[in-house]
Amino acid sequence: MRNAFVDTVIEASLQRDDIFIISGDAGLGVFDEFQKQRPDRFLNLGVAEQNMIGWAAGMALTGFRVYVYNIAPFVLYRCYEQVRNDICYQNLPVTLIGIGSGLTYSPMGMTHYSVEDLAITRSLPNLRVYSPADPTEAESAARISLEGGSPTYVRLAKRGEPRIHSDAPDVTRPLQLVDGRDVALVFHGTVVNEVMEAQESLKDQGISAKVISLPQISPCPIELLDDMLEGIPNVVTIEEHFVDSGLGSRLAYWLAANRPAWKLNCIGIPPEYIHVVKKQDGMRQHYNLTTEYIVSHVCDLIGRN
Repeated sequence: MRNAFVDTVIEASLQRDDIFIISGDAGLGVFDEFQKQRPDRFLNLGVAEQNMIGWAAGMALTGFRVYVYNIAPFVLYRCYEQVRNDICYQNLPVTLIGIGSGLTYSPMGMTHYSVEDLAITRSLPNLRVYSPADPTEAESAARISLEGGSPTYVRLAKRGEPRIHSDAPDVTRPLQLVDGRDVALVFHGTVVNEVMEAQESLKDQGISAKVISLPQISPCPIELLDDMLEGIPNVVTIEEHFVDSGLGSRLAYWLAANRPAWKLNCIGIPPEYIHVVKKQDGMRQHYNLTTEYIVSHVCDLIGRN
């Protein structure tokens, strides 16, 4: 997924003179060939995140479309004030490429996890936020960033995710992967494998699950999603993010204000500091981000209703 996004940007940069890429001493192997071909369009500004964002804003003010590449906490958390004031307040065409969404960097610990980034980005009004589920969604998000003029944050994993779309989707809209009538599984990011496997298992048990990917988190197309949920009694969100400040909480806020017919349940990471040290699959097992838990949760939910 990471390579799909970056390769789309690099391919465009070979045809255009307005693209500038900045690295915060990360992903250097990803940009080796680009540095050879366009040495005047790449800078590694090292471990100096606040300076990196200020530099990106300055380059954008001179007419460049700037891409800042780093591990998600280091492109957003350490330099939040600069992202807020220098980029988003001025509505500059800077794209923050945050690598290591969710628990991707297990077992490197909580300094490298990105499980509260959607809560942070939600507080920045001009910022468009994408959480692609596969390389095709990542490519579509890259093309939007190349043409749009707004600040953008894209959270990406880097574990060789398979493609789930055959054609380039419109990632500004909810994307229905499977139709269903009993429950809707709404997700973003790389929990797609667990969600799709859960749908198959539920089908074997006679439960029809609609599966919807929601790659654009901000601005969130909730009205379009609500149209897709017509007739669905139960909605379950699944995300590798804090459960009380991600997609699920955004839908909960909308549900409280608009009172649609469907009921909402949320699966995610509880809001606590993470002290467990495991590989990513082990972390997902620990926090119930698994096929088995999704199936059990849905079966209990439908049984209660």
